[in-house]
Amino acid sequence: MRVRGRRFEPADGGVLVLSNHQSYLDPMLVGVSLDRRLNYLARKTLFNFPPLGWLISSLNGIPLDREGLGLSGVKETLRRLKRGEMVLVFPEGTRCRDGEVGSLKPGFVALARRGRVQLLPVGIDGAFDAWPRSRAFPTPSAINIELGEPISPGEIRQFSDDELVAEVERRIRCCHARARMGKRHAAGSRGLAAKSESRPD
Repeated sequence: MRVRGRRFEPADGGVLVLSNHQSYLDPMLVGVSLDRRLNYLARKTLFNFPPLGWLISSLNGIPLDREGLGLSGVKETLRRLKRGEMVLVFPEGTRCRDGEVGSLKPGFVALARRGRVQLLPVGIDGAFDAWPRSRAFPTPSAINIELGEPISPGEIRQFSDDELVAEVERRIRCCHARARMGKRHAAGSRGLAAKSESRPD
């Protein structure tokens, strides 16, 4: 696992971390990529499965009722943001089916505006290879995570809701592209090293 862009993590204050979503591993992967404590939103139904529910709770998961308005989850998220904490949201709404970044849902916009916090874009690549939706258990894979430049509350106010969604999606896609490029570069370097070691003197 490789992480780049750590310099973009805000040192303090409430932060909404917005990432693409490739696998169940993503909350843990983003969490270990950051220096600060991370909370994240998760479907309330996921807490009903004993091993997964325990893991989500231990990772500061906030249950969100996707079937209803999810007001309790939203209120708890805002409380944590206003306490100066970081909260991870996957604005695609669900894990991808092909490893690519999907269209974002606008739910995070209200949190960003009401919380008056910075938005930190994140791109993950390799987690889909490790644990796609079609596989019951994870397998080893190289994973790259790229943090992007945050969007300040002042910048957020300059965008309409639709423009903010589009800008966040653009930044997440850029982070994902850089993460994928870094993964391919690392794989190429390992391949060259292996060839060099296999050459006779």
